Amino acid sequence: MTAAPRRLPGRLTAPAPGWTTRADVVIVGSGIAGLTAALRLRDEVDKVLVVTKDVLNAGSTQWAQGGIAAALGPGDTPAEHETDTLVAGAGACDAEAVRILVTEGPEAVRELIALGTNFDLDADGAISLTREGGHHRDRIAHAGGDATGAEIQRALIAAVQAAPDIEVIEHALAVDLLLGTGPDGEERAVGLTLHVMGEGQRDGIGAVHARAVVLASGGLGQVFTQTTNPVVATGDGMAVALRAGATLRDLEFVQFHPTVMYLGPDSRGQQPLISEAVRGEGAFLVDGPPEEGGTRFMQGVHELADLAPRDVVAKAIMKRMLETGRPHMWLDARHLGGEFWERRFPTILATARSHGIDPVTELIPVAPACHYASGGVRTDLDGRTDVPGLYATGEVACSGVHGANRLASNSLLEGLVFSRRIAAVLAGELAPWVPLRTDRRASGLVAADVRREVQETMTTRVGVLRSAPGLAEAAELIDKLAGCVTGTADQDSWEATNLVTIAAALTAVAAGREETRGSHWREDFPERDDARWAGHFDLSLVGGVLDASFTPAPATDGAA
Repeated sequence: MTAAPRRLPGRLTAPAPGWTTRADVVIVGSGIAGLTAALRLRDEVDKVLVVTKDVLNAGSTQWAQGGIAAALGPGDTPAEHETDTLVAGAGACDAEAVRILVTEGPEAVRELIALGTNFDLDADGAISLTREGGHHRDRIAHAGGDATGAEIQRALIAAVQAAPDIEVIEHALAVDLLLGTGPDGEERAVGLTLHVMGEGQRDGIGAVHARAVVLASGGLGQVFTQTTNPVVATGDGMAVALRAGATLRDLEFVQFHPTVMYLGPDSRGQQPLISEAVRGEGAFLVDGPPEEGGTRFMQGVHELADLAPRDVVAKAIMKRMLETGRPHMWLDARHLGGEFWERRFPTILATARSHGIDPVTELIPVAPACHYASGGVRTDLDGRTDVPGLYATGEVACSGVHGANRLASNSLLEGLVFSRRIAAVLAGELAPWVPLRTDRRASGLVAADVRREVQETMTTRVGVLRSAPGLAEAAELIDKLAGCVTGTADQDSWEATNLVTIAAALTAVAAGREETRGSHWREDFPERDDARWAGHFDLSLVGGVLDASFTPAPATDGAA
């Protein structure tokens, strides 16, 4: 399949770099994936540079409430974790990638503890483990009740700040990769251009010359109007990689978290997440208050009922919303009691109360919202992309572990495990310093003020529920928006261009996959179709035109 031509830039219009610096490896992103890579690489190369779009703790990792999944408890095994991951992935996982994740995961979590991460402990002093959707065992380690990501981020930042050989540049937007020709004649990544605010002599556009680049820049949540992702999640890393010749895989599999606090029809941007762990502790979904005849509706939908995989729960909520005409459903966790809420979910409790809902005494209004990109920059099992010198890890990457629907709390684990794997091979693969060359890619820029329309288009036509007519309308609108050029080279326009690029890519592959699988839900093709669609959509950008191709999966790829 070849997508309709879209006027997408091969690089972003930007001023010439006004400053330069060098590092053996430059890492884009400061969440669990980026900081783990930096800490592991510091002993392998002379200089590591971490660049981050905001401050060190502003990414998605700090917002991870539920925890990190690993087979750490008595009776649990990596094989059981593997089975749950494959089932959630709906036949689109890379089985070997999953096996790596679950077998290397426990050791990686123990290293986090050794680094100073303080997980919650039970009465016997062992790691306290809970359960989330899709898991058949208690295997979710958490910290601060519901502040796991923040605690992991704290420990990693402390370790990086204690390492003088890791340089950090904050408030730095990755604009584009720098390309050069290696000794073997191959085009390769040799650094990147940055736009930096507030760094003194490094204000404005600069160039980082490097021997390798690691993308750990997070997801694309801001392409939708409502998301659990922070404002920095504008798909920059995916767009940067696509413009440089890398392949995007499985981009249609965007996970919508089923229980995001509903703040009203006009709410925009980052929304409060009600962690799946709340249901893991006994909360349940209802279609209305009991005094109005509201009932539980997940019984009979799945064997795990309210703890079914996220795609199952999100679809059940949406169906019930459509049936009742209501804009949201409710989560009932009143029976957990005030003391339990204060101890186990203090962050969620405070957030809900700040929005006028007390979960101790009231039902929580919830609806699905964009949460996680299971697809991304295609990598092999060691994080290599198909651009030499470019690696990717974490949510920006598609390692193959998540398939069509990420299993709860596997995201932190993926960033941890695959960043360690990149560090294990990268130093031995570093090329000699390669001279920069003139960038021959056609530049362009989309007007900053299209951002709202892109988000509205994606939410209404490429959101939880998709169809051929809606996707065709989205493709036409996005193509039109891509033609809204601007003469202002600034962060708002660069982000808008990245959002348009990723929106066009996501829409193209969502239109191509004529089935329902995992988090990709087509109302016009409501069934999973392994005979036609067991496999992956890959996307590349050639001459400003998106090209999508379908790769059938080998027989061992994933599980039913």
